[in-house]
Formats: sequence, structure tokens, C-alpha cells
Amino acid sequence: MDALTHSRQHFIQGMSRISHFWGFPKALGGVYGAVYLAAAPLGLDDIAAQVGITKGAVSTYVRQLERIGLIHKHVEIGQRKDFYIPETDFWKVVRGLLRERQQGEFDRALASVGESLTLLGDDHSPAAETARQRMQAMQGFFNTLDGLVNALLKLENLAAAASLLARSGRK
Repeated sequence: MDALTHSRQHFIQGMSRISHFWGFPKALGGVYGAVYLAAAPLGLDDIAAQVGITKGAVSTYVRQLERIGLIHKHVEIGQRKDFYIPETDFWKVVRGLLRERQQGEFDRALASVGESLTLLGDDHSPAAETARQRMQAMQGFFNTLDGLVNALLKLENLAAAASLLARSGRK
């Protein structure tokens, strides 16, 4: 295996791990990694071969990545197949991931911490108090993180509105 192929495979595996860490399927990160490193737009067959998953699975992940804004469809004249290119503006990538995060596992995890605290009830044993303190700390962290994400998304909306106003004022 040549150095470039080995490096690409390693990168795709790393993107898979990051994707899993953020609560997305591992293969979703692998698909993004393959498209991101490609020197030219990739079709579903090429992506499937690089990531090692079925073309049907690639199709599903490509649609999700398009919705998040991490990849974009690229039309090649004379070709019936769809090709994809990556979003390379990392701020757009982060915003897309943050928006998606709002709907996913993070919200369920936050709710689970609150439910777990409720389940402790009136148990004030030393072990229960340790668990309560740690769950409250985790809940506080998750709430702070959630507030930060919401603030970042609101700032983005304000910046977009200000940009629109500035452009409309120039006309």
C-alpha cells in the first residue's frame, strides 16, 4: 500500500471516530473524510469503495451530509451519476454540526441526566449523594454547553441579518 492510500485510510478512520464521538454513525464521518480528501468530485461507487460500506448506505449518509451542509452535489455535464464535493469552510461545517446536534443525541443525553436525578428521589446515602453531585455537575456542564451552542447559532443569524441589511442598503 502506498503512502497516500495508507494516509487516506487512516484519515477516514479518524473521521469515523470523530463522527461517533459526536453521536453520528461512524460511517457518516468516513463518507465525509473520503469526499473531503478527494482531489475531484466523487460518485457513490467511489465513496463506497473507499469507506468500505454499501452504495445504499453511502447514499443515505450523503443525503444526511448534504442536509447538514458538509458536502454538496456537483453536476458533471454528460454524466447521469451524482458527484459530491466537500464543504471546506470549517466554520460552516461547525455550524452545520451544531444545528444537527440540537436535534440529536445531545438532547436525549441531557434529558437522561435530569431523569436520573429524579430517580434518586429522597435517597441521601453517601453513594447517592456522590451520584447526585456528579449528575448535577454533568447537568450544569450540558446546560452551559447547550446555551453556548444556542448563543453561537443566534450570533450567526444576527451576522447573516446584518449582512443582508448592509447589502440592501448599498443598492
